[in-house]
Amino acid sequence: MNNPPSAIALGGCGCLSTPPFIPRYILLAGDERRVKNGDSISPFLTNHVILIVDLTFPKMLIYEAKLKGTEDQYRLIDEMLRTGLFVRNKALRYWIDNPGVNGMDLNKYCKVLADNPEFPWVKKLNSMARQAMAERAWLAISRFFSNCQSKTCIKRSRNPSEKKGYPRFRKLQNRASIEYKTCGWKLSSDRRYITFTDGFKAGTFKLWGTRDLHFYQSKQIKRVRIVRKSDGYYAQFCLDYERKEKHNPTGKNLGIDVGLNHLYTDSEGKQIENPRFLRKAEKSLKKAQRKLSRTKKWSKNRSKARNRLGRKHLKVERQRKDFVVKLARALVQSSDLVAFEDLQVRNMVKNHHLAKSINDASWSMFRSWLEHFGKVFDVTVIAVPPHYTSQNCSQCHQIVKKSLSVRTHQCPHCGHIQDRDWNAAINILNKALSILSKISENTVGQTGINASGEIGQYLEKEIPPGKSTRRKRKSKEQSLESPAIFGTPN
Repeated sequence: MNNPPSAIALGGCGCLSTPPFIPRYILLAGDERRVKNGDSISPFLTNHVILIVDLTFPKMLIYEAKLKGTEDQYRLIDEMLRTGLFVRNKALRYWIDNPGVNGMDLNKYCKVLADNPEFPWVKKLNSMARQAMAERAWLAISRFFSNCQSKTCIKRSRNPSEKKGYPRFRKLQNRASIEYKTCGWKLSSDRRYITFTDGFKAGTFKLWGTRDLHFYQSKQIKRVRIVRKSDGYYAQFCLDYERKEKHNPTGKNLGIDVGLNHLYTDSEGKQIENPRFLRKAEKSLKKAQRKLSRTKKWSKNRSKARNRLGRKHLKVERQRKDFVVKLARALVQSSDLVAFEDLQVRNMVKNHHLAKSINDASWSMFRSWLEHFGKVFDVTVIAVPPHYTSQNCSQCHQIVKKSLSVRTHQCPHCGHIQDRDWNAAINILNKALSILSKISENTVGQTGINASGEIGQYLEKEIPPGKSTRRKRKSKEQSLESPAIFGTPN
């Protein structure tokens, strides 16, 4: 990164894939909850803000098409998926039995498995697909080590060795996938058929989808993934392509406050109803679950009932995604700035009275797609700290304490009366504008940011590259709970 981005470009936060992997955020100094050990991200510190720049993933686009074939071909795909899981589990067992091995050792072990006469089916799987499954095993191992270093406790079972996400062996389930890289598959000249050419000889499948691969060259396809879902088999194409679309400036800045009664309320008072797809499908899901429970284990009827239940859950999942994608795209296209709260949804769902409703609202998915379309349309998208957004008055900026049951903001200081969510959305927008103004003030004269996140040079002085730019922890008097830190007037 040679040139520093402008203040407006800094807000174009989002990930470079569909769906995004590691998003980029604008957070206040000291608020580093999303900065985890092992993430290849570099913080750029100014006097008031931290810009987390994603340096990890390339620009990728994912297209999906359904595979149409015969029952024998589907049976061969199941064998491919089972073989891939076998390689992953064997790689994990090799790591357990041989402490000190790394990811390259697991890749080499794939060749050992293929040459082993006891496992003749492993050699049928493409060599790059075997390595991709070994990479998945190493990814689980790396995540475990990262959790141990960051003292993150992921409680998955009563076994003390698994409290930090110790890698586990996987079995073939209703949803599974296997990944090919640059060989083992071949597209037809009209891009309507795909042929898998490894030892399983699954043959040619017709691609059913709305995306035309003619717009991209074959060398842009970096990976092909076979995914089994409840309603069939799909091929996902990972393309090396940066999606960019033109945005016509509207001159409108929006702050949005997400909720449960309404999906969000913006700073102009507009409210979008929460569709509650899971609640509406709950009756049908319960009926399908009861039918599944009555069937005999390991029977064909149980397999059919499980598949019917999976299709119902898949429908709810697709309804959520379709609604959120369309809503996020329309919101970004109609605005020049979108600000929202940096909510910790993982902690909020620990409230068992609201967990189902929060998950049904899809706040995290909505945020991810907002960040993605912010990158696509080059629109400023900012996550601001959520502290006191509902308690502060948007007119006089005084704190007015209120419980969740109080849905109307009534300020005793200035007499301002407004809907609670509307008032919070205005506060969110004010925080975002304050952060952007501080970024523009503190980036004047900057010449560049190196890969480690060090500040290059300012107008007055130069910071030595060996000296850390990390700020000291603030005292309790100036903690994140203090409104002065957010640039809100007293």
